[in-house]
Amino acid sequence: MEVLTTSRRTRYKKREAKTPRTIRIGIVGCGYWGPNLIRNFHDIASVEIAALCDLEENRLKPFARKFPLSKLTVRYQDLISDDSLDALVIATPISTHYEIARCALRAGKHVLIEKPLAETTRQAAILTELASRHDRILMVGHTFEYNPAVLKIAELLKKGELGKLYYIDSIRVNLGLHQTDGLNVVWDLAPHDLSIILHWINEIPQRVSAWGQAFVQNRTEDIAFLRLEFPSGILAHIHVSWLAPTKIRRMTVVGDKKMVIYDDLEHAEKIKIVDRGAHWDPASPALKVGYRMGDIVSPRIETTEPLTQECHHFIQCILQNSRPRTDGEKGIQVVRILEAADKSLKKGGGPVSV
Repeated sequence: MEVLTTSRRTRYKKREAKTPRTIRIGIVGCGYWGPNLIRNFHDIASVEIAALCDLEENRLKPFARKFPLSKLTVRYQDLISDDSLDALVIATPISTHYEIARCALRAGKHVLIEKPLAETTRQAAILTELASRHDRILMVGHTFEYNPAVLKIAELLKKGELGKLYYIDSIRVNLGLHQTDGLNVVWDLAPHDLSIILHWINEIPQRVSAWGQAFVQNRTEDIAFLRLEFPSGILAHIHVSWLAPTKIRRMTVVGDKKMVIYDDLEHAEKIKIVDRGAHWDPASPALKVGYRMGDIVSPRIETTEPLTQECHHFIQCILQNSRPRTDGEKGIQVVRILEAADKSLKKGGGPVSV
C-alpha cells in the first residue's frame, strides 16, 4: 500500500474536492447602470458573465474584447431561450421590467431587477408569485439597503440609541438626469429613500401625500415632495428633484434622545450622531421647553461599495437557495407607495391610503 506524505495528501484532497458551482448570468441593459453591474459581477469568482444584451448595438461593442466568449445580442429573447443561463440581471427602463422578468422567471431563471420592481403593484405581485411558483430567486436592486451607512443607522435604531423615533427628512436632488419614458422624478429617485425608510422602521405608511410640478417636460413632474404617515405616528418627508443647482443626498433621523445626519456624499463622515434635542419642561420660566446640547460623534463606516454587496448577496441567495434581503415583497411595498404618491400628485396633494 502506498503511503501518502502530508503534502501528497493535501494535493490528493484538493483533486477530490468538489469544484465550486459557477453561476452563468446574462445582463440585459448596458447603458447607464449596466456597466456598474457588469464590473461587479465580473469580480465575483463564482460568476461567469455568459451573455450581454442591449437594444443599441454600439453599447455592446466596448465589451466584445473583455468578454470574447460571451454572447452579445440586441434581443433579450435570446437570453430567455438560453438554457445554459442560470440568472438574468435586468437594468432596463422601468416600462420593460415586467415583461422581461416575467419571461425569465417562466423560463426558470433567477432574476435581479433594478428598482423599482415594476410599473404597478399588480405587476410586482405577479412577478413575486411567479418566482415562488417556479422556486426562483427574485431580487430587487434596492442598493442602499446594502449600504454600510444605512445598515449602521438601522443598528442604532434597533438598539434604541435615538430613543422614540419622531420623524425622517430626506433630500435627494441634482440637475438631471431627466427620464424620457414618461415616468416622473418620484419613480426615478424616491425608491431609494422609500426602501431605506422602510428598512429602518419596518412599517408601511398608512397615507401618502405628494405635491409636485412639471417644469421641463409637460406632465412629467421634475420636482416633488412626499409626506408619509406611519401607524406608529412617525412622519417621513422626501424631497426629490431633477432641477437643483447642486447634488444633495442627505437624510436626517430625529428621535427623542438623539438625532442622526446621514450624508451619502461625504467620504470621511457619512454619519453624524448628534446628542441634541428638545423636551417639554414645565419648570422653565418662559418657553416651557428645555434643550439639550450634547456631543456630535461620527462612527467609523466601512468603505465597501453597496453594489458589490448587492451582487454578492444575489449570487449567495442562488447558491444557498435563501431569501434575498430585498425580495419581491419589498419590491411590492415600494411600488405600492409610488402608486399612492402618483395618485396624490394628480389630486393636488390630497392624502391617499396605501
